[in-house]
Amino acid sequence: MTAPAVALLAVALAGTLAGDAAREGRWSPAAPLPTPRTEVAAAVLDGRLYVVGGFTAEGRATDLVEVYDLASGVWQAVRPLPAPRHHVGIAAQGGRLYVIGGYGPAWEPSADVFVYDPGTDRWSRAAPLPTARGALGAAVHDGRIHAVGGVGEGRRNTGAHEVYDPAADRWAPLAPLPTPRDHLAVVAVGQGLVAAGGRLDGDFGRNLRVTEVYDARRDAWRAAAPMPAPRSGVGGAALLGLAIVLGGESREGTYADAFAYDPSADRWTVLAPMPTARHGLGVAVHADRLHAVGGGPRPGLSVTGAHEQFDLGAASGAR
Repeated sequence: MTAPAVALLAVALAGTLAGDAAREGRWSPAAPLPTPRTEVAAAVLDGRLYVVGGFTAEGRATDLVEVYDLASGVWQAVRPLPAPRHHVGIAAQGGRLYVIGGYGPAWEPSADVFVYDPGTDRWSRAAPLPTARGALGAAVHDGRIHAVGGVGEGRRNTGAHEVYDPAADRWAPLAPLPTPRDHLAVVAVGQGLVAAGGRLDGDFGRNLRVTEVYDARRDAWRAAAPMPAPRSGVGGAALLGLAIVLGGESREGTYADAFAYDPSADRWTVLAPMPTARHGLGVAVHADRLHAVGGGPRPGLSVTGAHEQFDLGAASGAR
């Protein structure tokens, strides 16, 4: 991490829940998603923000893929997914985009792994997930793609933790998630992964504060400081060495919360909330700026094209 990034990180962590609950960072609007939708997934690849799948306002699962050029600020559609999917995992690795699992139109858990090559605008299939599931988390650590948790057969949670080697086109099992859950955030940060929040068996009346940290060197999980509040339907990404977790839903409504977890201190911080409360959003980071795209502004089926960007040091950099 660069010296300026370290300085910003120190400022951001100065206000914690135990102190004055300072809310660091600043949100600003960006060009909205052309097709408002929810239960999407997002990733950045080669300076472009990809938003894939989800539900449209009509409640239909979609194969739509829309791409935002982070330099020009222009959206465009590219070749759609091979099949409609929602609640997928997503990862960018080795110049390709991987869309993992999710649900098909009838809410059947999928084991499919679709691979997009931006150079040819073509999709192909990789080795399928050993455990079919939707509402899982996915993240890249040390060049390999981890698929964690979700809902499997019988609409029940799975703690499956499987890792994909793109060079070998092969999945392998790893230590399972100690608390099986779905609609969680899985973020690669530090020496492994942070798995935060989620719900039990798809029920947003059973949201969790659980945080568990995976050490890739030991292939082992440990319990960590719980989230500031129970949340599911969240988005997550790594920013300046922190795991950022955004939004969520419950029976009471949707949330604009932004929480940051520092794995080195085992501590959560409350950040400035999103302008648009939502769940089922896509979250990705480019050049130390976080993008939150799409999602549902109300619990259940609702859609937004909101695209908001977050700078952790923007509010405090002038001090």
